[in-house]
Formats: sequence, C-alpha cells, structure tokens
Amino acid sequence: MRIFLCALLLWISTGAALRAQSVEIRLDPDVAPERFSGRVYLFFSKEKAEPRIDVAWFDPEPIVALDVDDWKTEAGPLRFSLNSEGLLLFPNDLMVEDLKGLRAQAVVRLNPLERRVPDGPGNGFSAPIVLDEGEPTVFLVDQVVPQPPFPETRWTRELRVPSKLLSDFHGRDVTINASVTVPESYFSEPARRYPVILEVPGFGGTHQIAIHEKPVREKNRLGVEFLRVMLDPSCPLGHHAFANSANNGPWRDALIEEFLPELDRQYRTSLGPSGRFLTGHSSGGWSSLWLMVTSPDHFAGTWSTAPDPVDFRDFQQIDLYRDDNMYVDADGNRRPLARMNGRVVLWYDRFCRFEDVLGPGGQLHSFEAVFSPRGPNGSPVLLWDRETGEIDHEVAETWRQYDINELLRRNWETLGPKLQGKLHVYMGTEDTFYLEGATRNLKETLAELGSDAEVQLVPDRNHFNLFNGGLHDQIEQEMAEQYLESRMPVLQND
Repeated sequence: MRIFLCALLLWISTGAALRAQSVEIRLDPDVAPERFSGRVYLFFSKEKAEPRIDVAWFDPEPIVALDVDDWKTEAGPLRFSLNSEGLLLFPNDLMVEDLKGLRAQAVVRLNPLERRVPDGPGNGFSAPIVLDEGEPTVFLVDQVVPQPPFPETRWTRELRVPSKLLSDFHGRDVTINASVTVPESYFSEPARRYPVILEVPGFGGTHQIAIHEKPVREKNRLGVEFLRVMLDPSCPLGHHAFANSANNGPWRDALIEEFLPELDRQYRTSLGPSGRFLTGHSSGGWSSLWLMVTSPDHFAGTWSTAPDPVDFRDFQQIDLYRDDNMYVDADGNRRPLARMNGRVVLWYDRFCRFEDVLGPGGQLHSFEAVFSPRGPNGSPVLLWDRETGEIDHEVAETWRQYDINELLRRNWETLGPKLQGKLHVYMGTEDTFYLEGATRNLKETLAELGSDAEVQLVPDRNHFNLFNGGLHDQIEQEMAEQYLESRMPVLQND
C-alpha cells in the first residue's frame, strides 16, 4: 500500500471537540532523512512519563502504527486519522475513546537494522505529550536513541569479530559480538590457560548484560577458573539462535569458523573443544542445545535451561505438524501463551497482534526468521495466517530441520557417540511459556535411544525461578568436574 501524506491527523475521543483535534508528526531536519519509508508509531500510556519506555509483554498499553512509503520529510509533517486505511492498532479492538486523556509519544523507525522499536538505537522519538481536547497536538521527532557505549572494565572487555560469512550473506558489514570476562588470576598468572563458558542469553538479551566490575568468584569446589563469554544473539529479525538460516544467515558457521578461532587468538583459552562449555536460558537454552547437537565436535557439553520448543509436536502446546490453528484448539478454545501462578497472562492471538503492530524483531517473528524459508518478498515465510491463526503445513514441514528432538531421533547412530556425557537440560514443570511439554518429549526420546543425557524437569519451577535452589552452582560444579576429568591424562603425563 502506498501512502503519500503530508500530515498526521488523529481523531481522538468521544465528544465533538475532541473529534475535531488534529495531531501531527514532524521530523526535525537534523534527524530526518530526505525520504523515509517505514513504520511510525504513537505509544500511549496512562501513567508512564515516557510511553515508549518499558513496553511490556504482559500488560502492554495502546499502540497506533502506520507503514508509510516514500515520505518526503522536507515537504512537511505526516498525518492520518484512526479511520485511515492500513492503520495498525493494538489492541485490535482499540476504540477512539480508549485514548482519551492518555500521554502519547511518537516514534519513527529510522534504523531498520535494530530489532527493538521504542528504545532501539538510531530510532527517532518525540517528547511525550498529554492529549487533550484543545488545540492540535504536534509531535516533533527531534531526538534519536543513542548507541550505548560498551562499558568496559578491567575484568570485562568487548570482543567484536568481523564476519566475512555474514557480511557476504547480508551485503553489509556484520560482526559477531561478545563480552569476555577474565578470571581472577588472569593477570597474575600470565602463562595460565582457562576453560571457557560460552553463554547465549534469552530473547532480548545481548552481550552487555554481563559486565563485571570485580573478578568473578568461582562457585565450584574444585578451584577451576573460567573465562566467561556472553554472546550477542540479537539481529534485525530478533534472536538468531546461532543457527544457520535462510533469513538471518550462517550464524552457526560464523561462530565456529570465525569467532572461536579469534577468541582463542586474543585470550588464553584452554585450546580445543574439551575446554568449551555451552549454556543459555530460554531462547539461549535452545541456542546452546542446537549448537551442541549440530556441532558436537566443537564443544565439551551444554547445560541448557528452559529452552524454547525442542520438539515441534509440542510448540507451546501446539502440534505444528497436525494441529490446524495457532489461536484456537480443535474444540475452539483460545490458546494461551503464558501463565503465572496458574492464571493465563498472555494469549497467542493477542500477543501476535502486539508483535505485528511493532513489526519485525519480536519473539514470534524471530521463530519464523530462524525456521522458515525466505519468501519472494525477502521476508520470512509466515507459519500461520495472522488474521485467522491457520497453520500453513507446507511451511511447518520445512521447520522439521530445526526440530531438535526429530534431529536426534533421525541421526542418533552418528550423533549418539559424539554426545555422550554432553547433554544437560533443565526445565520447570510449570514453565511460564508452556515449554515443559517439548522438553518432556525430549527426555523420553533420549531415554528410548539409550542416551546418558541429563534432562531434569524440576517440580513447581517456572521460567523465571528455575534457578532457585542452587542450579547455577550445580551447573558450574558439573562443568568444572567434566573439565578436570578431561584434563586428567594431561596432568598425569605432566
């Protein structure tokens, strides 16, 4: 749809005076490109000082958005009405009167390579304005979200590795980013080498979540010190999961072939796969498990917690191969997406609408970016119809190549010996996002295959309290034990 506009006219309210109000979005020349094609937003809030900040999954407030094509920004401001064709609303039953008296803030998605919208570096935003029934309201987008510098310390440094594989795929410069935290003895023992823990954060996390002002105090009882590497899984389409994909590019290959050699070159790692351990939570749990089963020769083991669906027969309670709809089950009951204390807090259809209004880069879109083919329009092929929820089973069949449970079943004769002693998966039986069913299937499959894998379903734990009770310490202890066991022949020869 092509929309050639020169102003943003927004009718907000129930009364005649409010219906006559006009609202405009203007782009300051200092931040505006000469022409802009993309999405513009109005974020609304009842209480927040800046409506664009902390847009929450579980209780998001109203959002209005519109895709514009070839807006000549020097020609003037942008306007549309709530009755405009192509307007995107969240919730989709948003009424004009719902916006009465709310504070609003305009955002322009100037940086298409940034998955975060409201606070994504490079995106433009206005000051917040309280809408009223008076004169026309003008949103002046004159600020740009800055790129935060990496806060390096003595103990944590940023490692940015240029990737030829990814740069060639995307036709632009791409780097693999991580934070590297050195152990307490790193500077005082310059000849010593260290095993490495590579961690993949969950959706929304980056390498900047692991900055240490002081040396890490090791929790294991064996005196093993680790180099800690927090990988950055973020990309324009969400969380790339370090999987090779038709949309995000060859992230697994780039990590193995480009990042790991550079890490070994710049830091005193314990060279070789016996000193590399994987871990991660949620989307990072899936990523670390995926890296382990697809690259078993490169890592000593994975400790994956609350992974995203590892069996697509139970994709958050949906069988992608047999069920017909993502929004309702066979009996017409609405499908939940998240729960807390036994109460549904997210529904699939509502959350999908929320993500669609925000645009590419959300969690559900991220799954399609990793698992789906690339469509003729250059975007990931959608697994389900966004209006009806109907599943496209031809697309679902293409997802099988990323179904970890199926991959293990089909290739166990080859993978089994390589994965001996290397698989550790932990999941709460009350996972917030209904992920426990897929992990239970994985546990059953591995038992049938005769695997020595450790798959624990922790009673009464959810996505956020899984680590209560000392799981962090348990994981580090097991990594330390496995590392020393692998080193025993070397130590005996020394």
